[in-house]
Amino acid sequence: MNTTTTSSTGRTTPSGDYPVLNHPPARPPLIGDHAERTRTFTWDEARGWLAAEPGERLNIAYQAVQRQVDAGRGSAVAVRFLDRTAPRTELTYAELADAAAGFAAVLTGLGVGPGDRVCTLLPRSPELFVAALGTLWNGSVYCPLFPAFGPGPVRQRLDLGHVRLLVTDRASYERKVAEARDDLPHLSAVVVLEDDAPPGTVSWRDAQTRAEGLPRPPVAETGPEDPALLHFTSGTTGRPKGAVHVHEAVVAHHATARMVLDLHEDDVYWCTADPGWVTGTSYGIIGPLTCGVTVVTDAADFDARRWYSVLQDEQVTVFYTAPTALRMLMRSGADLARAHDLSRLRHVVSVGEPLNPEAVMWGTEAFGRPIHDTWWQTETGAIMISNVPGMPVRPGSMGRPVPGVEVAVLARGDDGRALVRDGEVQRCGPDEVGELALRPGWPSMFRAYLDQPERYAAAFSGGWYLSGDLARVDADGYVWFVGRADDVIKSAGHLIGPFEVESTLMEHPSVSEVGVIGKPDPLAGEIVKAFVTLAPGVEPSEALRRELIVFGRHRLGSVAPREIAFDPHLPHTRSGKVMRRLLKARELGLPEGDTSTVEETP
Repeated sequence: MNTTTTSSTGRTTPSGDYPVLNHPPARPPLIGDHAERTRTFTWDEARGWLAAEPGERLNIAYQAVQRQVDAGRGSAVAVRFLDRTAPRTELTYAELADAAAGFAAVLTGLGVGPGDRVCTLLPRSPELFVAALGTLWNGSVYCPLFPAFGPGPVRQRLDLGHVRLLVTDRASYERKVAEARDDLPHLSAVVVLEDDAPPGTVSWRDAQTRAEGLPRPPVAETGPEDPALLHFTSGTTGRPKGAVHVHEAVVAHHATARMVLDLHEDDVYWCTADPGWVTGTSYGIIGPLTCGVTVVTDAADFDARRWYSVLQDEQVTVFYTAPTALRMLMRSGADLARAHDLSRLRHVVSVGEPLNPEAVMWGTEAFGRPIHDTWWQTETGAIMISNVPGMPVRPGSMGRPVPGVEVAVLARGDDGRALVRDGEVQRCGPDEVGELALRPGWPSMFRAYLDQPERYAAAFSGGWYLSGDLARVDADGYVWFVGRADDVIKSAGHLIGPFEVESTLMEHPSVSEVGVIGKPDPLAGEIVKAFVTLAPGVEPSEALRRELIVFGRHRLGSVAPREIAFDPHLPHTRSGKVMRRLLKARELGLPEGDTSTVEETP
């Protein structure tokens, strides 16, 4: 176990080890040798991997679909849609490009032009892909919303985004939008999927019919710095932040899909992230389509047997999913995975939160290969750090920076900001904990927080983007996540990363999931409290509580949890992260802040 203890100086000391995994890739990876590519790679080179557009133009929709048609691959399957009840359907690249152009004509007919914001509030469906790509084709700004959002979060985002057009289904419109329509003056049109459209909306079929007489518009003449995507991310203040991305983001989407996900044209690729989130857009739609792969998307809810059947029956070769989903698969045991033919699966990658080392090791048992972690944020727009194919995997580490990305761990002052002395930002040494920072300049870096310039400016200091995550970098350049800056626990002179404590407790066979917080203590400042979800069939008891405390002390020493509470329903974000700040707010009776992204308790 790569656990660490941390002194008051911020220096970490490794205690215990998982083996470094040198699993040979199933085929020569596109990235080649990571060290060599890091030395030679430039973003100008990556721009050359995309198709040239006239003048200074760059458009995500063109690069995602039309370039495949122009290259003679229009008949290749672009997206394969699965559902528990509906029949399986497919769209080729030619069909998807034509449908995107058709939706751009719909937007023109409804008075939605370049720069206007278009939202989808849809499940995984052909209409979602068509609306997303058609919006970008039109030069409008695409903003996905998660379909399980309640009325408040939906209305708030429609209002903050000054959204001109919403595409949704009838039930979502009537339950989440209709009553507030008069309070959304910018929302000029709503398209619903069903033919029986409610008053004030137009059906998808009628909108398409109205546009049939209009010519198919060419791809909009957008430039690299024209806004393309608006992704809302939650904030502790209760007001979501709208991260604005531009068309040049596609350069990073494509490059990382090649170098990290290792996507070749003959791959069948499944990203389980909902397209209502940034991962589902960057790597569920844009990145893989620019690589010419067949994208699998499944509208059904999680079910371990179904997921293994999808991997087997669709002959998935590259699988991108979340640690929470992997832990749920782990609960069902490796035998279930081995009961399916997963021989085509050559690369498994994780996203959404740090990947526990035991999950990496479990991948070798279930899939015959380790699971590769990735780190990035809504603000970065694309993968920044990863265990890329062919690189030795150190379980518990996020990997190394992607070529073209400069990473540093910065010392922090008493005010929590990057420490600057004599005009220079102070970097931490090897294995010292500080704030993970990135040198601006990668193509998918967000260009603004919508209508919040001061908040955007505060995200940068001394020529670095400040991620808000604490990390350390070892002597070999591997990055190790410690925790969100607000989550790190200060106890009796120690800085304790909750992720390390959670990972250690999850090694106990009775434990399924853990969330760790710092609880105020008059003597130590804070003590570590762990909220534990037990494995199926395990009942909570005082004896088990004591056993887990002793287990933690044996593995972690003085930074082990002093208190343990059993909680069968830890709060998660919709993307799968345990919401430690919500655990802490509930424990201390504090305001919960923005809870719009909290997953509903089953």
